[in-house]
Amino acid sequence: MKVITDKKRIEEIINRGVVVEILPTKERLIERMTAGNRLKIYIGVDPTSNSLHLSHAKNYMLLEEFRQLGHEVIILMGDFTARIGDPSDKTATRVKLSKEQVDNNVKSWISQIKPLMDFDDKDNPPHVLYNSAWLSKMTWEDEIELAANITVQQLQERDMFQKRLKSNIPIYSHEFQYPLMQGYDSVAMDVDVELCGTDQIFNALVGRTLLKKLKNKEKFIVAVNLMENPKTGELMSKSRGTGVFLSFSPKEMFGAIMAQPDEMTEVLLVNVTRIPLSDKEKILKMGPRDAKIVVAQDIVKRFYGEKEAQKARKEFERVFSKGEKPEEIMEVENKGNIIQTSVSAGLVESNSEMKRLVDQKAVKINDVVIEKWDHPTQSGDIVQIGPRKFYKVK
Repeated sequence: MKVITDKKRIEEIINRGVVVEILPTKERLIERMTAGNRLKIYIGVDPTSNSLHLSHAKNYMLLEEFRQLGHEVIILMGDFTARIGDPSDKTATRVKLSKEQVDNNVKSWISQIKPLMDFDDKDNPPHVLYNSAWLSKMTWEDEIELAANITVQQLQERDMFQKRLKSNIPIYSHEFQYPLMQGYDSVAMDVDVELCGTDQIFNALVGRTLLKKLKNKEKFIVAVNLMENPKTGELMSKSRGTGVFLSFSPKEMFGAIMAQPDEMTEVLLVNVTRIPLSDKEKILKMGPRDAKIVVAQDIVKRFYGEKEAQKARKEFERVFSKGEKPEEIMEVENKGNIIQTSVSAGLVESNSEMKRLVDQKAVKINDVVIEKWDHPTQSGDIVQIGPRKFYKVK
């Protein structure tokens, strides 16, 4: 497989703004890439939910760019570690998942990232691996030998462990095993580069240490941003309703991007489009709404193609600029009242979420705001939840 060594192209990828830090140095990695070395680059993910959002998408877009340079890329599904749980950014132990839950999440994740990477490339396709292939076979003896390479003091340096210690919150011994397991992934795959979020640098460094000790090999760490709101520091989140999720339909995705705060427009342009950065200021000067439309259309096109992106834009402009209803409204079987009907349709996740939306006066029936949780639904009703979700009661 021929490796592209064009320094300008490599620097464009690395310097776009997605990458925050490269260890040991950016210069050394660029030197390796321009020398023509075919590197093995991976990103590890724990499929602890069934939803991916745009902050995840940017990671696979970056991995795909490395693949297009001719490097071998791996998406490592942490089907074993997902059942343990990374304590990163958690003040309590993560709830354990069953094997069935993890397997279902893996299937969902792969389907969501397929538009971002060329899995059909016959010469150099992305590889999907599972860390249960080696971690599930390790014996007590293997684990003890591995643990002998890292001290307790090193593990305690992790920020989240320090916070728990200061707050007298328990740290269970299996949580100390997590960085070892994730670190061993690098050894098992014999990688050259790990791509990770800034919240995973500690675990990636454990892998760098293990790879050096066990195979005398240097591993580069490419840490990417978490795409946080530059004003509030807020991250995309399913529980807070702030994410733009890859499972959304074209219209939902377009609307969700348009609903992002104005300060997120530049963040999305840099991370989740490949609009030339030389055009960035020109686009941002168009004004918040028009700039966001350009970004939203480019992102939706990446997932669904030009035709669907154009349709989503026209629908958004018709519904939200002119105050009209969507041309196509899904029909939902009547379950008796607004909460039961909406939840059964999958338009909200739970009764409590729907109650919150009603309390926030974010629910309308036939253009009239409703105020009661048990408001009845009748055949022919047009229900609107928030600014973007509509359905008609059968």
